[in-house]
Amino acid sequence: AVDALLRHPMVRRDPARLAAASALRGAKASALLAGGTPTAAGDAVTRGAIRATAEAVHLAPAWRQRPGQVLARLHLLAARNSAEPDVLGRPRAGVDRARFEQLLRFGSGATAAPGVVVAALVHGELMALNAFEPGGELVARAAERIVLIARGVDPPGISVPEAGHAELRRAYTDLLRAYGSGEPAGVAAWVRHCCDAYARGANVV
Repeated sequence: AVDALLRHPMVRRDPARLAAASALRGAKASALLAGGTPTAAGDAVTRGAIRATAEAVHLAPAWRQRPGQVLARLHLLAARNSAEPDVLGRPRAGVDRARFEQLLRFGSGATAAPGVVVAALVHGELMALNAFEPGGELVARAAERIVLIARGVDPPGISVPEAGHAELRRAYTDLLRAYGSGEPAGVAAWVRHCCDAYARGANVV
């Protein structure tokens, strides 16, 4: 679905405009999933989502070499108006550091896993770890978008994976819980859900 979108003539004509529109639409969907009110003027969750999602395409080139710094930047953008300055850009106290470091290595390192699988696991792990707070949901979805760009699934950032998740939001919550259980069936179900969301996010453009 993403490949078909990228072959469309409108993408070749004006990818920058479409990427900007995708970021805005994705941010609103991400804010909705995080309990924000995208239609309300000045909604803090939506403002944070817009800042983080809009930056994704610019942060993607740094993902392979500096994933920790990318996540820190996303948190600073997402939680700037809702977190104390001393926690901005830092994993929360008590996070499983070994698992967090493993996430960084897998998410940015060489692997035979398809890009969509890496993106799904980065999203799921950040949520399961509750790695950043507040604003951790926004960070996880912006990081997922970055991985899809950096891994070559959607290099210009045209599709709207967040909209796919929002369309499937009832399953989204349940399958995140299944992923967090660590059971193979739960992890597999989460990855399949994400692939479905990516396809839907390509079809809404």
